[in-house]
Amino acid sequence: MTESVAARYVWAVARLSLAWVFVWAFLDKTFGLGYATPSARAWIEGGSPTEGFLKNSPTGPFETLYKDMAGMAWADWLFMIGLAGIGLALALGIGMRIAAASGALLLVMMWAAVLPPENNPFMDDHIIYAVVLIGLALVCAGDTIGLGRWWGETKLVQRFPILK
Repeated sequence: MTESVAARYVWAVARLSLAWVFVWAFLDKTFGLGYATPSARAWIEGGSPTEGFLKNSPTGPFETLYKDMAGMAWADWLFMIGLAGIGLALALGIGMRIAAASGALLLVMMWAAVLPPENNPFMDDHIIYAVVLIGLALVCAGDTIGLGRWWGETKLVQRFPILK
């Protein structure tokens, strides 16, 4: 497959843009920077990163499941570790396969929490981001403006290619 230098940079910018989406969500929920999370509800102030959304937003066939998870410590920790890990992997361009799979899973779960989507019978930004994440891994987007090429040559990744 031949791809142009311009295409590689477009994918790299998409990767870094999605990295910021995940990193920003982690930072705002951790420190309550006043965007989606007020400072009084920050995780470091004892707030729950999952409670607001999971208690108030779920609809559809999975409503009860998601509302039951709201504010649970294990859900908070998994969510925050996921946001930080996915964001960091995307920013660095390493572990793109795991970042894409776990990010797509997280996004599909968020999509499933509010079925049907508000503005479309099926499609919303969560699904589009999930597809883009998978595309990023498939085109090795971490190799451009990232550490992906170096990471892929490490003995660890050579032994366990799923970590690429």
